[in-house]
Amino acid sequence: MALAIFDLDNTLLAGDSDYLWAEFLVEQHIVNGDAYQQTNQDFYDQYLAGTMDIFEFLAFQLKPLADNSMADLLAWREQYLQQKIEPIILDAGRKLIAHHQQQGDTTLIITATNSFITAPIAENLAINNLIATEPELIDGNYTGKVAGTPSYQYGKVERLESWLFEQQQSLDGSYFYSDSHNDRPLLELVDHPIAVDPDKKLQLIAKQHGWKIISLR
Repeated sequence: MALAIFDLDNTLLAGDSDYLWAEFLVEQHIVNGDAYQQTNQDFYDQYLAGTMDIFEFLAFQLKPLADNSMADLLAWREQYLQQKIEPIILDAGRKLIAHHQQQGDTTLIITATNSFITAPIAENLAINNLIATEPELIDGNYTGKVAGTPSYQYGKVERLESWLFEQQQSLDGSYFYSDSHNDRPLLELVDHPIAVDPDKKLQLIAKQHGWKIISLR
């Protein structure tokens, strides 16, 4: 029995849930269309380049959670999941998760995307353990701020180490599946780093280190 860790966006999903949430908000006229869409694209380009300031991005991404009621947010999320997420869940990803679970492995999703978006996606994928960026919640309402350390780049390592301590788990025999060079710190930590449909930077890193490269597409 080992720990099988999965990145979410562009790994188990054929797309990016953060980016698609912003697109959904624009399409539903919940946010200012052109300006919001351009900022969203700018941040996504920075993410791909590995230059994104996570706190600047979260100030942008979490603002709609603070600006709207929980009832509206939950209704919009349900619609978003049906329209944007369910069509891009990869069947091969589901099979890989099931394989690890049948082996008796503990499965965990670790993602920089916030838990408001990703908790129901993890549930859909039958993964009970989720480490995500946590939006601050006070008296049942989101504040637009982040609670604790965002699970991005080295933050994924920090959050995972805390989770391992709390759950009395170890990384002995562990796997981590990811598409992104942003996840290099965690890929270097596990026993079995696996690049999944990797971006160009990660593909090069994986080849240099002799890491396994697979496709779930």
